[in-house]
Amino acid sequence: MQKDHQIVWNNCLQIIRDNVGEQSFKTWFAPIKPLRLVNKTLTLQVPSQFFFEWLEEHYVYLLRKAIDSEIGLDGQLEYSVIVENNNQKNKQQTVNTPAPQNNYQANSKSYNKQRTDNRRGPQQNNINYEGPFSFQNIESLKQASQLNAKYDFDSYIEGDCNRLARSAGYAVAMKPGNTAFNPLMLYGGVGLGKTHLVQAIGNEIKRSFDDKFVLYVSSEKFTSQFIEALKNNNVQKFTNFYLQVEVLIIDDIQFLSGKEKTQEIFFHIFNHLHQSGKQIIMTSDCPPRDLHGLTERLISRFKWGLTADLQTPDFETRIAIIQRKMQSDGIYIPDDVIEYIAYNVDTNVRELEGILVSLIAHASLNERNIDLELTKQILKNIVQNTEPELNVDQIQKTTAKQFNTTLEDLKSKTRKKDVVVARQVAMFLAKEYTKNSLKVIGYHFGGRDHATVIHAVKCVQEMIETNPQIAEEIRSIKTKLKIKK
Repeated sequence: MQKDHQIVWNNCLQIIRDNVGEQSFKTWFAPIKPLRLVNKTLTLQVPSQFFFEWLEEHYVYLLRKAIDSEIGLDGQLEYSVIVENNNQKNKQQTVNTPAPQNNYQANSKSYNKQRTDNRRGPQQNNINYEGPFSFQNIESLKQASQLNAKYDFDSYIEGDCNRLARSAGYAVAMKPGNTAFNPLMLYGGVGLGKTHLVQAIGNEIKRSFDDKFVLYVSSEKFTSQFIEALKNNNVQKFTNFYLQVEVLIIDDIQFLSGKEKTQEIFFHIFNHLHQSGKQIIMTSDCPPRDLHGLTERLISRFKWGLTADLQTPDFETRIAIIQRKMQSDGIYIPDDVIEYIAYNVDTNVRELEGILVSLIAHASLNERNIDLELTKQILKNIVQNTEPELNVDQIQKTTAKQFNTTLEDLKSKTRKKDVVVARQVAMFLAKEYTKNSLKVIGYHFGGRDHATVIHAVKCVQEMIETNPQIAEEIRSIKTKLKIKK
């Protein structure tokens, strides 16, 4: 009587489970599905070509033992491999597993095998068998996460420039491998916080899931490790190591460009981790569609999950970053200094932090307090195109003096007519003669919104046309500010 293929495979799994570790069983045997049993040939469905080759390379004798027990010595195995292109039919590959030897043991560390299949023909190989989770560390590959503990979500300032990326990253940290954001690809220019964010994700996962193997590695480090493995004939160990990782964080993936062999090994590692429900996180300096020198099949996989960009932080976010940095370092900086730095350093977070380090160093070495004068001196030598001669602060002070009011009144909520006019004129001049956005201008006037600034500009434009006295006041302010136009 013909046995049912599901029953046969379940019995085989019992034998296999007794001869491999639980982790190896879950990784390499749990995903297999029995399709049919015809004429003592058991057909198994496996997830990929790489999966099939791994089974054949490492577990062929164990499978032979299980088949002998359930079907007999003349039993055969057939693999149905799911191809990646969905518009092709599944291709079947038949493998005649070798007959058991008298001295065979399932956990043998080494063996010679004669392999015959319909792809390569007979081959004689000397194989040192090691299970995928019995990896012996190559010197350059240590089972440490390589994460910097100082990078966490608490120290990562959220703003409009990074809200989507941070939210997605936190969701991944709460449920690694169990969200739609797999892989998670973060991209953006230099110094915008990509490395900080991906390491924050890794550190959060380590705190919440201390049993997970999280690994952070730059693409350049990955490449150098692979080259070293090639040189020392340790490619299999290199691959085994990365197949253990449960959360893989690859920084600056664009540097794999043009490295065909490295891309090939990464492709197989990526496939296995993704199919096993492991989390993959990557960073790049551009979106996947703009990555050059990478194979199409890699780029298509980068698009499977979520791609989120990090942009240059806006004025408010830059202020928050400076304040958080100063708080963490226990240093006080006056508000006018913070605003001046945030206004003039608008490139990236890394440059912003560098300015702060320079400022603190100069103040300490010269035994000076951190003030606006010192800040202007430092930025003049570091940042190009600073505009200390004309900014919102100076416009406010000059306008307040012209209208015989105070800077505090301009920023206050008072609705006195003379103060309102002075405030609107200052907003008008800030809009016309600084590079600030409406949102930033409103921030300088007590946190008012952009609609208030727009209204003020319209009112002043009307007053210039209808009120000669106001027009003269504005001309006087422009003269004092040395505005020529």
